[in-house]
Formats: sequence, C-alpha cells, structure tokens
Amino acid sequence: MVKLIMGLKGSGKTKRLVDLVREAVAMENGDVVCIEKEKKLTFDIPYQARLIEAGSYDIGSYEFIKGFICGLHSGNYDITHVFVDNFYKIVSNKDPVMFGEFLDWLNGFSERENIEFVISVTVDPDTVGDAIRKYMI
Repeated sequence: MVKLIMGLKGSGKTKRLVDLVREAVAMENGDVVCIEKEKKLTFDIPYQARLIEAGSYDIGSYEFIKGFICGLHSGNYDITHVFVDNFYKIVSNKDPVMFGEFLDWLNGFSERENIEFVISVTVDPDTVGDAIRKYMI
C-alpha cells in the first residue's frame, strides 16, 4: 500500500509522517525505514526506525530511487514500512506524469513484497491529477 501526504510548505506533512513512523514502530514486528534528504529527523523518530540520509547517495532520478528501494528490500526482507520525507528534495524531477508512474510502480512493489510506503511531498493537492490523488491520505 502506498500512502501520500501532500501539502504546501508548512502544512504539517513532516509532523504527520513522524507520527506515523512512531505508530509503525510501536505496532509492527518488522523493521521500519525512514528516508530523508538530510538528517533532520534524528531526534524526532524512535531509535528503532532505520534513518537513511538519501543526500549522501545523490539519488536524483526515479530509476535510481526504484533501484534504491529494491536494494533496501533485498538487503532486509523484514522491512514492513518505508517512509520517505520530502520526496521532491530527493528526486528532483517534479513531472506529475512520471511521479504518477512511479507511484503505480511502487504500489505494485508494495503489494508483491508486503511493504507499506508513506511519502510526503510538497505540492498543492488541488493541482495534481487523479493518478496521484488516489494515493492521498
């Protein structure tokens, strides 16, 4: 399952994501991963969650992040949740068509591997199409 937290800057997306990370750590038996551009959430998320600083990997493209996610999973089959904060700071391409295609790919991957993904992205929810809006929570 893929869940998308969308809103403009300052709308509380990261706070909501941190709350969901805490909830996942408390409720799940598997591993929880949080990916962010820089280590700003070090003291906000529980130590049981794996915090990955994506800025040190220079991800940039949709193909790279797909490989990155597949690599995370192949290295740890116990991952139950992956949280991604500020997606457009990690992947610089803001093309809504490519983002929608990525979300569809991620949803298929999520269902096959039984991993829940929550992504926060800074974008006005009123400006995106149905291909993206269907993942909104």
